[in-house]
Amino acid sequence: MTTGFGESPVRSSYRHGDLRRALIEAGVDLAGEGGPAAVVLREATRRAGVTPNAAYRHFADRQALLEAVCSSCQALVARAIEADQAAVTAPDAGERARLRFRAVGTGYLRFALEQPGQFQTAFSASSDLDSATSSARAGEQGLTPFQLLTVALDDLVTAGLLPAQRRPAAEFLAWSAVHGLAELFIDGPLRALPDAVKQALITRVIDMVEQGL
Repeated sequence: MTTGFGESPVRSSYRHGDLRRALIEAGVDLAGEGGPAAVVLREATRRAGVTPNAAYRHFADRQALLEAVCSSCQALVARAIEADQAAVTAPDAGERARLRFRAVGTGYLRFALEQPGQFQTAFSASSDLDSATSSARAGEQGLTPFQLLTVALDDLVTAGLLPAQRRPAAEFLAWSAVHGLAELFIDGPLRALPDAVKQALITRVIDMVEQGL
């Protein structure tokens, strides 16, 4: 239901015991509309249909809610990557490993373009690499975006496409390249480029990463 003209919908109820999940889902919606700055407890509680005080049973403050929303948004990034990897059908094991590696980049960047607010929120409360491997940030396969990348790189080594001596820290090089492009698309001088140009740049950046490894 809505509370008035031009206002966002709120939930009329939530299932018993699911208030925490309802607040996180509201936070993810807020992130989609305005990025991490839009994730605030008062609005999340309004959308969940409860009083602000009810939220404090689950989240001590706004930062705690943001961290939970960050985790949910990273899980959405992981699912986008998984979807691109699932589309790989190459019969050859080496080619399959190569295309699944590239799918990490295409899925990551596709999500950034389609859901810029949620993408930026996904990395807004990540203070260390431990957070990048948290199970709360995993997709359907139980892996986070970072873990999907590391597995794809390991598979390149197994397939003989990446020398083992070049494997250490390769995930940081690949991640830096695609994340930097995503930020330029979302909040930088590349945001006004036509979609076709963006897609061409995505292909070339992933080419550069693959060849550079």
